[in-house]
Amino acid sequence: MKRRLQKRSVSFQSNAKLAQSQWGNLSMNALDHLKELTRKHQLSVASGDLQLLEGRWYVTHAGLLRIAERRRCTGIITSVESHLSDSTARRWVCKSIAYKRSGSRGFTGYGDADPSNVAPFVQGAELRVAETRAVNRALRKAYGIAICSAEELGSFSGASDPFAARMRSNGHSGATDVQPRLRDKLCLLIRRYELDPNLIKRYAADFCGTDTLRKASRDLVEAFVSTVAKEAANDRAALICKLNSYCQPEEVRP
Repeated sequence: MKRRLQKRSVSFQSNAKLAQSQWGNLSMNALDHLKELTRKHQLSVASGDLQLLEGRWYVTHAGLLRIAERRRCTGIITSVESHLSDSTARRWVCKSIAYKRSGSRGFTGYGDADPSNVAPFVQGAELRVAETRAVNRALRKAYGIAICSAEELGSFSGASDPFAARMRSNGHSGATDVQPRLRDKLCLLIRRYELDPNLIKRYAADFCGTDTLRKASRDLVEAFVSTVAKEAANDRAALICKLNSYCQPEEVRP
């Protein structure tokens, strides 16, 4: 027993050390929650089982699959709910049933995805996102995972989204307190008007007069989102032209 507890303690210490190197200093609440997730589910930060977004822990699809494997899940059945889906609109609803053991009653989860609730980098793959979300919900129910999965978030966790990653909260001051409403609003504008997220980041930094959006105040970021919305609605071509001006390489100084 002592050896098992010691192993768990080391596992938590490793998780905490890596988490703080990735996301900065963690609050006591975040550390306590991480300790519980490590103890109860043996989730690993190094393996990508967890994501910290806006001060909250989220389990990943990979983490859930590893839990299912460790606990010998006997199978997962997934199907498309055709009566709720619309392939033309790229709107999909999937149903998944996870079976903890042979002959057991399954745990059902549903997942939906469409262009409005997935990040730009996965647009065109809405069916796969819907399936992933359905599997995640089924596994969370089956194994009593009380935290939401990263892939179930409307902006698909933001960890791989080039704009959302810049806006993600890591406990710093400034623009981080605008999450998630302003970030989601801007991401919707980017998708709706097919804007380049990297150029939007440069435009935002220039507009706010800061090196990064993280250093900008909430009022400035809110004003920027409002400005982009107006410019896109009034004259998208002019906005695209303005954004393209940020493509120019900076002049190299001797």
